[in-house]
Amino acid sequence: MKKYFFLLSSFIFSGFSAQETTAPETPAKKDIVKMTAPENPDKMNIIKTNVTAYVFRNINLSYERAFNQWFSLNMGFGTMPEGKVPFINSFLSDEDEKRFQNLEVKSFNFTIEPRFYLGAGYGKGFYVAPYYRYSKITSNTFDFYYDYTFSGTTYQIPLKGNGSAHGNSGGVMVGVQFFLTPSKNLVLDFWIAGAHYGKGQGDFTMTSDVILTPDMQAQLKKEIEDLDIPYVNYTVETNANGARVNVDGPWLGFRSGLSLGYRF
Repeated sequence: MKKYFFLLSSFIFSGFSAQETTAPETPAKKDIVKMTAPENPDKMNIIKTNVTAYVFRNINLSYERAFNQWFSLNMGFGTMPEGKVPFINSFLSDEDEKRFQNLEVKSFNFTIEPRFYLGAGYGKGFYVAPYYRYSKITSNTFDFYYDYTFSGTTYQIPLKGNGSAHGNSGGVMVGVQFFLTPSKNLVLDFWIAGAHYGKGQGDFTMTSDVILTPDMQAQLKKEIEDLDIPYVNYTVETNANGARVNVDGPWLGFRSGLSLGYRF
């Protein structure tokens, strides 16, 4: 669950120069007819930030470049500073959440997104956007404990854990973008809905100061497997020093939000 920088190119656009045709003069008056070729928009760049993502501590920035009326390329990155796992109680029970003491994570993601505009274009109107996303999630060194029962007595066995996971995924998003001012400088980008799916890999280790017997290892393995974290496939290996959790399977995510930006 857990989620480099890029180069931005800029281009200089020039408009068509006006053409002027003048009718022959007469003593009474001079008729001048001006014919001007249509101009391409002179503001083809947009810098934006998804303001709704800040609820999840996600600091983000994106850059969109329009190449013609119907096609643009949007590239963005987001980073979440180390802190508590957002909505951890939505996928762990209260009892399981208590096993992870002082758990914190940080994340990074990069997205490249071609956009196809179906309306006014040049960065305005309804669009469909297939995209690729790279995500990485890293944990701090956290405390974890499990209950080991022997001869009718239950002992709490403490462990220290840490690790990271990353994923590569592709998806599709639909949205609509508006120009909010007469100068068309202020932009509102509404991500209506998007979803991506791919493959994730990761490795988390848990170590204990207690030498674990085979029976203790078996109970630890069962405790971790019974966490049953949704949308994540993982396997557990145990040894006398602790456990290793390997993440290798689907990587799923969703996108929605509101971005504000400046067009230039």
